[in-house]
Amino acid sequence: MGEINSGKIKLKLLVDRNTNRVILAEAGKEFVDFLFHILTLPLGTVVKLLSSKNNVVGSLGKIYESVEAMNVATCMESDAYKEQLLNPMVYSNLGDTPFFLGNKSTADSVHATENFYKCSKDTCTKIAGYPNGFCGCDGRYRQFTQKLTYIQSPASDQAAAKSGKGGYVKREVNYMVMDNLVVKPILSTISCIPLYSNLKDMSALETLEVYIGKNEAADLLKASFVTAEVLTSLFLKKPETKPLSTNGS
Repeated sequence: MGEINSGKIKLKLLVDRNTNRVILAEAGKEFVDFLFHILTLPLGTVVKLLSSKNNVVGSLGKIYESVEAMNVATCMESDAYKEQLLNPMVYSNLGDTPFFLGNKSTADSVHATENFYKCSKDTCTKIAGYPNGFCGCDGRYRQFTQKLTYIQSPASDQAAAKSGKGGYVKREVNYMVMDNLVVKPILSTISCIPLYSNLKDMSALETLEVYIGKNEAADLLKASFVTAEVLTSLFLKKPETKPLSTNGS
């Protein structure tokens, strides 16, 4: 499970057609890594992702809109700070997972040269990942202006590529993901037996292959905030859910 096809991840769903709901999904490393990666997303990234589909997300969306509207010259300390709020850095070590939720990722710079900036005071050792921010050492506002360059070790790059490692879970294990996104390893056939104990008609079970790409990933993120039937709402009945946006009061 979890094969990559044209930039999408394949899932195998077990569906109960009597109730038209997903019992579980068999998934591999790529999909589970993606689910766990959601926990690393900054709040600003989550708001931006969800707002793009349904206006703005509650009052948090209004905060995001406020930052967007702020004039850098008159209100913000620097353009870099505004950019940091609107497009925060997303930590990731997902390796070959074909899509990310977020605009900037540390994974983007793994195989590239990355720039850092040192405080303008010679004796200060503080650095930042963006220029023109303020350090504040000694109670004074000094900018990060001295450009430093970090070059990733080619040896470590090659070692990581050769090992095939990255992400959060082991590739050798298959996983079951429940409708409410509970994730468990499939260690044996016996481990799945309790899932069938409440099913009245085993003949109504069928399997369904689906694919998750960037659009589906954003829809899954949104559904995870409003329903416990995430996979069902995403791939089967897509029920009407309470909107996350607020327009006006």
